[in-house]
Amino acid sequence: MVNQDQKVRARAIFRRHGGILRTKDAIRLGIHPRTLYALRDAGELQQVTHGYYRLSDLPEFGDPDLVTVALAVPKSVICLVSALSYHGIGTQIPRAVDIAIERQMKRPRIQYPPIRTFWFSGPAFTAGVRTHDLDGVPVKVYGPAKTVADCFKFRNRIGLDVAIEALREVRRDRLATADDLFEMARICRVGKVMRPYLEAMP
Repeated sequence: MVNQDQKVRARAIFRRHGGILRTKDAIRLGIHPRTLYALRDAGELQQVTHGYYRLSDLPEFGDPDLVTVALAVPKSVICLVSALSYHGIGTQIPRAVDIAIERQMKRPRIQYPPIRTFWFSGPAFTAGVRTHDLDGVPVKVYGPAKTVADCFKFRNRIGLDVAIEALREVRRDRLATADDLFEMARICRVGKVMRPYLEAMP
């Protein structure tokens, strides 16, 4: 039986840590599993994704899909169409969350939201990563220049028209310099593909 003092203490621990904790961290901080599950069953905690709980009285996530994926696959980076959407580039509406993971990693398995997985290696994985705080959760997203280069690299999967549209908007809105784009194109090994389009733009 979980008493009220245990629940109050557990809620206080959650609040001291931004309102969200992994199960193992909650237990390490002194919350007994029985207390954790009692709070969940009472509706005072909600399960964000496997192994993560959050206080139910917090405001709703602004971008729940990205936050959930960042928690479920912490070594991933939001990429391609999902990164374009995050930066407000182009007209594509993501049907799944596009994530990049390192070559040696296995395909992640999460129940929700749907994801599309892309394997990157070396500098193509590490370059251009920006970490954003979304509702207290660090979410890694590729910056505009890297995202454009990735779109050209995976043009056969997402469409060349998507890549060209992204490049045009990034240049028009000055979200990246030509030098930044050429550098990311070099890292992604799509310099020869991108160069004619980039040089044709003002």
